[in-house]
Amino acid sequence: MRGARALTDLRSRETFSRDLRNSLRPRYIDKHPFMRLLYKGELSKKQMQAWIINRFYLQNNIISKDAAILSNCPLPEIRRIWMSRTIRREGLERPPGDVEGWLMLAEAAGLKREDVLAARCLPGVRFAVNDLVNFARRASWLEGISTSLYEIPAREELARRIESLRRHYGWIRAEGMKFFLSRLAQLDRDSQVVLEIVMKHCTTREMQDRAIAAALSMSDVTWSIHDAVYMNYFIEDRSLLDSL
Repeated sequence: MRGARALTDLRSRETFSRDLRNSLRPRYIDKHPFMRLLYKGELSKKQMQAWIINRFYLQNNIISKDAAILSNCPLPEIRRIWMSRTIRREGLERPPGDVEGWLMLAEAAGLKREDVLAARCLPGVRFAVNDLVNFARRASWLEGISTSLYEIPAREELARRIESLRRHYGWIRAEGMKFFLSRLAQLDRDSQVVLEIVMKHCTTREMQDRAIAAALSMSDVTWSIHDAVYMNYFIEDRSLLDSL
């Protein structure tokens, strides 16, 4: 009876997606005051560059998160799916990948590639991103993958970001948009792959709850990154060197 009840309590795909979006909505990155400034075209060049530098630290460490997921996963079919995704996002199938694409954005915004690669970033950014990688190492492979459920609502935000960058930040050269445009084309595919895995392997309501919690932890990471940049470069007026 207990097993039957657990199956009955399982969310359908539609209900799971709705609950996920509802859980993410209040803390999704488009609600952050820093991003609201970006959308309205109110960031200075220094603030935009600080965002690019610090946000790159997350981009550059996604490979470490994915490697932890692969090392924790005993299922060859899942490893193949996740390895294919990782290879694509690293740009080994079709360049540029995510890291190279973000570096192209940095250069288009007037930053030096070597400076961004060597950047220390703000302490709050390092703490949040390192905690994400450690979560992927100690959590189950399914919870690690579930952090990427965060991408399900991302298409709308990214489209808004691209439009805002084009409209308000003409000093960023056009080639800097290539990464965001390529991600926009991939997001639906990537997020649906993650959702398929989670729906297949979360066999209890509790596992589904933990998957949503993992997505929320990713939301907390991105929120913390933007908190750090907002505090240091909007509330305060720190030197860009504090991130380099």
